[in-house]
Amino acid sequence: MRDYELTLILKPTLTEESLAGATEKVQGWITGQGGEMVNVVPVGRKRLAYPVKNQRDGSYVVMQLRTRPESLPEVERNLKLSEDVLRYMFLRR
Repeated sequence: MRDYELTLILKPTLTEESLAGATEKVQGWITGQGGEMVNVVPVGRKRLAYPVKNQRDGSYVVMQLRTRPESLPEVERNLKLSEDVLRYMFLRR
């Protein structure tokens, strides 16, 4: 098991309930692959440096997690297919 940090930029048009639902969905993908969540911090809405998918703002969420490296491709595939996710970035800690 390795420590990772996942930063998500979600659509700014999501309501608080939708934002929480999208975050829980991502957590479910991680725990479904055998990982565990350490910490989830909703950072809030921020202005982007450049438009991403025609959006000027984004809702940021930072997740700290522990998982096996071989489980990351499936989580990344789900993140790419999700319509609520504008961008994401995994960092190994």
